[in-house]
Amino acid sequence: MAQLGEVFIVDDDAAVRDALSLVLSLEGYHVRGFSDGAAFLSVARTHVPSCIVLDVHMPGRSGLDILKELEADRYPAPIFIISGQGDIPMAVDAIRHGALDFIEKPFDADTVVERVREAIEAHSRRGSAEPGDLLTAHFPGHDLLTPREREVLVQIASGASNKEAGRTLAISPRTIEVHRARIMEKLGAKNAADLVRIVLKDMRG
Repeated sequence: MAQLGEVFIVDDDAAVRDALSLVLSLEGYHVRGFSDGAAFLSVARTHVPSCIVLDVHMPGRSGLDILKELEADRYPAPIFIISGQGDIPMAVDAIRHGALDFIEKPFDADTVVERVREAIEAHSRRGSAEPGDLLTAHFPGHDLLTPREREVLVQIASGASNKEAGRTLAISPRTIEVHRARIMEKLGAKNAADLVRIVLKDMRG
């Protein structure tokens, strides 16, 4: 079977690493597992995989600490955070620090494979697509936005719903809502319509 790409699994729980490695390997991905953040960071800084699945609860450095050290909001591969129901606020914080989305426990293998596949495909599409005007426009507050926030802004400005934007960017509608709130806060917008006015007014001069 042809290799579809490389996926890094970062989790101190060997059972989780083994289960995810098995299902992703069967799907055609090359999988590399890491039991701690230090080992992962030493490799990830010099070798970029197709996707990363990172547990939010890690001994020593937490998943959030790892995201910060890796400067995940500018890292050239999608990163999923694994989180339990009680970790949702932490998962939201992780998204603000560059995680693409979170996968909530308990999860089934098929869901993880599907999410990873969609994220890699969406990342590849974005890499080959021509940048949109909003991605390159220098409206007030442009420099405050992360690259992913700019991508979400393009979706908002085009009138996409949270669900439609999530489908395009391969992330959940809830995560789109997190980015939307952050964008509005950074640009001083009261609502989505106000946000579009702020951006388009400057673009029209």
